Amino acid sequence: MLKVAILGAGRIAQIHSKSAFLNTQCELKLIADPWKEGVDKLASELNCESCYDYYEAIDRDDIDAIVIATATDLHVDLMMHAVKNKKPVLCEKPIDLDFQRSIDAVEKIQQNGGQVMLAFNRRFDEDTIALKAALENNEIGSVRQVIITSRDPGMQPVEYMKTSGGIFKDMTIHDFDTARFILGEEPVEIFATASRLVDEELVTINDYDTCSITLKTASGKQCIINNCREAVYGYDQRIEVLGSLGLLKTQNHRPSTLKKYAKDFTGSQQPLLNFFLERYTSSYRNEFDAFISSLVSKQAFPTSLFDGLQALYLAVCAMESVESGKAIAINPEGPAKSLAA
Repeated sequence: MLKVAILGAGRIAQIHSKSAFLNTQCELKLIADPWKEGVDKLASELNCESCYDYYEAIDRDDIDAIVIATATDLHVDLMMHAVKNKKPVLCEKPIDLDFQRSIDAVEKIQQNGGQVMLAFNRRFDEDTIALKAALENNEIGSVRQVIITSRDPGMQPVEYMKTSGGIFKDMTIHDFDTARFILGEEPVEIFATASRLVDEELVTINDYDTCSITLKTASGKQCIINNCREAVYGYDQRIEVLGSLGLLKTQNHRPSTLKKYAKDFTGSQQPLLNFFLERYTSSYRNEFDAFISSLVSKQAFPTSLFDGLQALYLAVCAMESVESGKAIAINPEGPAKSLAA
């Protein structure tokens, strides 16, 4: 029975903590965060220990695995400390907001034989899993075009936006990973446009609220990603894949599929699920279960640090494209070829 420590007590940490509590192959041993009130409340709900120091939690001899769900600027240092202690890690994306620091960290972790799984939860969504399976079964032939729509129901707080790393590193990074997962080959070119249509004040932090990105692979496959920080009708999450033999689509989720018809309206439905915490609840659970299952069976993790680097690399290239107004060539082997091994 693996004993797990969750680092963090915020909204993502709460999801991972509950996943650990429900997993039958591990024991949620403790939750660690300097935020005493938040830790104590969550630990009490899930019947585990409280700890107020991240490093103390990692150092404990009775902890077998670490989940890092802290602020992004702590990811690298906590990962490195866990790796030095020979403890496997599930770490939230991104590795770090600074690209070179991320590369350096991955090199050091690999040199030390570290086991780190990067948390790209959307790969573990049931809809995405079914779509990927259909592609692998050749149900629509060869992929020609992928369209990923991802729109938030409303702007994040300003304080969050200031430290998020910008729309490409914070929001689109999930879609970059999904694109790689679905396309089955690395993009070789990216063209991105971005606007401030919701909040013009984003210019003060060099960020955007609306963007469109086109990726192209060496074989000519295309992926179009649409993002907006505000969609007044709810959390919009859809994927469409056009193949030589047909089309695959995933749809938005609602509390129920019930439709109402009356004199003044037809096909009325409940609103879309509010945000990612509701929409991707099961995918977070599946992701955590995959982490633990990989450790128990001694199999490779389904997502890696290289996946984290590649998604971050695409985010950097997207920003370069926006600033230059040009398509940017992408090295399909990534920023550091040796890291793919």
